[in-house]
Amino acid sequence: MEKAARRARRLDAQDPLAPFVDRFAPVPDGQVFLNGGSLGRLPAATPALLDRVVRGDWGDRLARARTQWLDLPQRVGNRMAAVALGARPGEVVVSDCTSVNLYKLTVAALDARPGRRTVVVDDDNFPTDRYVVAGVAAGHGRALRTVHTDPDAGLDLETLRAAVDEDTAVVVLSLVSHRSGALLDMAEVHEIAHAQGALVLWDLSHAVGAVDLQLAATGADLAVGATYKHLMAGPGCPALLYVRRDLQSQAVQPVHGWYGHREQLAMRPEYDPDPTIRRFLTGTPPALSVVAAEPALDLLAEAGMAAVRAKSRALTGFLTELAGAVLVPRGLRPAGPADPERRGAHVTYRHPQAGKLVPALAEAELFVDYTHPDRVRLSPAPLSTRYADVVEAVRRFREVLTAFDPPPYRKGAGVPEAAVDPYGRAL
Repeated sequence: MEKAARRARRLDAQDPLAPFVDRFAPVPDGQVFLNGGSLGRLPAATPALLDRVVRGDWGDRLARARTQWLDLPQRVGNRMAAVALGARPGEVVVSDCTSVNLYKLTVAALDARPGRRTVVVDDDNFPTDRYVVAGVAAGHGRALRTVHTDPDAGLDLETLRAAVDEDTAVVVLSLVSHRSGALLDMAEVHEIAHAQGALVLWDLSHAVGAVDLQLAATGADLAVGATYKHLMAGPGCPALLYVRRDLQSQAVQPVHGWYGHREQLAMRPEYDPDPTIRRFLTGTPPALSVVAAEPALDLLAEAGMAAVRAKSRALTGFLTELAGAVLVPRGLRPAGPADPERRGAHVTYRHPQAGKLVPALAEAELFVDYTHPDRVRLSPAPLSTRYADVVEAVRRFREVLTAFDPPPYRKGAGVPEAAVDPYGRAL
């Protein structure tokens, strides 16, 4: 590992994004954090900003501060659009959670494509997405067509092409698989769906803030996404919601509320949706959580998403190279695309005792993630992870793996039930 450590030091010295590491709250001594795909690191500027908002805007101005937050979901949405989404002003708001936004936009998509009876989803999509879409389809008398996806390689687009027809209203997919990290070709998916007159609704949760997205340039229709992962907005921050400008007048979301009313403060007796992106809002936003999204957007804007994506590819490439040499011979097996261009910002491996392995890694102060039933997910964050951190992570991983001495991993072999969950709690 010493040769790898020397190489990491050279890469860190040459890395144009290396100074950004110091603009995050420090990781506690001795810990290595490779779990940015679950919760992004805390930008160092966030606590001071929240303190200023709490003491100044709320504490000093009291109820007068309320009016300055009325357009907060649109203001922060516009910032996300410009920095991380490649979208235009007036196409993004920050509101609710990803699941609620997915519900709102799935219903809106069906309304925008009347007469079409089919909703397409894939079986490797995030479970909540599948639950929401299945519920909407059942509640609106639509057929749900589920496409099989290879859990390691991702969705085959020819399989998708065969599943989408003139009866398809909307295709609901994750751009980056939460398990394997497989990255879809957004433009090609749009071509497949739009050729049949269908809409595409993306879940960008594992892509936004790590992948250089260009929603406007690729003709994206609808999208949602978590903001607490690679956008580093913090736990509890509402999700993003994107609707292409020309679709907004056709799509009326089902959860009517005063924030989406054309005359928000007039308190009219009847609901009249605002003609802009504001129609997709419902109730009062959690202002402190939305404000907390801004410091990370400043960092991403300064770095530039093209550079962030390049660093992400380099980090995951370095990680897979070291893991291939050190960890795979000890029983770990790749469970995602080998090509950095075809994966997002995380790398996944299979191990028959993954449910025990992840808490054991935490005991060694290496923090990664577990996905059922047998996968370990590592997410080096481009702005806050050094190449030296990757080397140290692989070193600790190797030490923990040697203690397991698992039987050879066989394709199709049963996966033992874990005695503990990924956080060390007894099952």
